[in-house]
Amino acid sequence: MNSALKEGMHPRNRFRTRYDFLQLIAGSPALAAFVKPNAHGDAGIDFADPLAVKALNQALLKQAYGLQHWDIPPGYLCPPVPGRSDYIHHLADLISLRRGSKVQVLDIGTGANCIYPLIGASEYGWSFVGAEMDAVALRWAKKIVTSNPSVAGLIECRLQKSARQCFQGIIQPGERFDLTMCNPPFHTSAAEAAAGTQRKQRNLGLKKVGLNFGGKAGELWCEGGELDFIRRMIEESSAFALSCGWFTTLVSKSEHLPRLEKGLRQVKATEVRIIDMAQGQKKSRILAWRFGG
Repeated sequence: MNSALKEGMHPRNRFRTRYDFLQLIAGSPALAAFVKPNAHGDAGIDFADPLAVKALNQALLKQAYGLQHWDIPPGYLCPPVPGRSDYIHHLADLISLRRGSKVQVLDIGTGANCIYPLIGASEYGWSFVGAEMDAVALRWAKKIVTSNPSVAGLIECRLQKSARQCFQGIIQPGERFDLTMCNPPFHTSAAEAAAGTQRKQRNLGLKKVGLNFGGKAGELWCEGGELDFIRRMIEESSAFALSCGWFTTLVSKSEHLPRLEKGLRQVKATEVRIIDMAQGQKKSRILAWRFGG
């Protein structure tokens, strides 16, 4: 394997080195159909091909975590596993690398892929509640969980009935979570989401332009986009100050931070942290806050 490290990734990320496609294919033979030499003569896949991306994810999850069964319905978000893993590792740092099922995590908008609970339960043995408002996505997430015995006892998926609430209707009386996490819908419309994907693919030099990672309303876009979604989350979080330790969310656009930090001052969050993340050219950050010590 080429041991060159991918720039900016968390030091505990299992996917920091370049993929060993021979090893991945040995464990997941279906990946072989999508692997071919790239422009540099190295083995690779066409990241503009959604089937290739899904096959790679299946191979990575199987090799790294022993997850034998992972799939998504057509058109739903197919997340890049390495970047999703980074979020989990940064959350582990927030709670001093605590492990085991006593650590309770709420994933807001877990999606049909259920990727964060799968990685967090596999890496750290954490217990998860995955909240999802799309009935099809919820059904697929539950299917993935029950199909993988190593994590089945650690992950529960719950239906969120309101598109404007994150915690209400999900957190039950007496429940307490150590962490909440969210990968919010970044865009305000389907057209904006498609344009963003096309820009990214052109920047990567991909000739075929399309929604290679998929995505539905609520996964990639919502009314008001990322900024309004997170502002509502911040406002609602104050009512659940005693139910959660750290509240966290990804923030894709750094220009949103000043308004979000203002919102956190208004709800009297006692500690706020901004954690930078990077994977190659892609840069993001985690916004984390809590109430009390």
